[in-house]
Amino acid sequence: MKRSLITLLIGAASISAFGWGQKGHDVTACIAEKHLTPATRHAVDSILEGRSIIYWSNWLDNASHTRDYAYTKTWHYKNVDEGERYEEAQANPAGDAVTAIKAQIETLTGDKPSFEDSQLAMKILIHVVGDLHQPLHMGHATDLGGNRVPVKYFGRDTNLHSVWDSSIPESAHKWSYSEWQDQIDRLSPEAQAEVIAGSIDDWAKQNVALSANVYRDFQPGKKISYDEVAKWTPTVETQFLNGGLRLAHILNLIFDPGYRASNPYPILK
Repeated sequence: MKRSLITLLIGAASISAFGWGQKGHDVTACIAEKHLTPATRHAVDSILEGRSIIYWSNWLDNASHTRDYAYTKTWHYKNVDEGERYEEAQANPAGDAVTAIKAQIETLTGDKPSFEDSQLAMKILIHVVGDLHQPLHMGHATDLGGNRVPVKYFGRDTNLHSVWDSSIPESAHKWSYSEWQDQIDRLSPEAQAEVIAGSIDDWAKQNVALSANVYRDFQPGKKISYDEVAKWTPTVETQFLNGGLRLAHILNLIFDPGYRASNPYPILK
């Protein structure tokens, strides 16, 4: 029975597993890369064999479709249904975005992890921190994170999850990932400190609250057009930026003892 349940959950997850479109993950990784300390950058470059975190930012979306990494399909999101408290949400036995992030951190901070384990953990972490900040990846299990919420986007039939994956971000700005980074990555040090404050669960709760706002504004059958793009573009920008700053924060805490010693914010608690 348990095995059947896990299989069913993984099968359902394949519909809604993948978060920000490629551009979103590239932007998040690009922002993170700009905020790595020299010690962290050296460690990351070594683990990724010279390829950047941007290069690997979308890797897991493809890998999760393969037999070797099919176990990661549910790691792209965490479902919290309407009216359900984050702390009381039913745990997915196959794992979720929050448990996946924590597990990769444990691997990377463990006692002499193998090179292969470190590299895989890094690739997964880069991607899933981005997914955590796509509001529908903190959405309802009952509608598969908005995949079963029909909407119209400039007259085209689609679903709410797809709209937030790519449609709104691509309509917001026709920028390259580096142009996105250049334009939105301009917070003061004090504002950056506010973004990275707290734990992974704190960040997840923030995004659950944002998800609830998205659901309220995008009812089934909603006709989405210019007004919605204008209204929600600042949110997309904020989520990309938060994801990038928080990814850098995690990596700096893992790999830079100096950063870790001077930074008061826990990433696990």
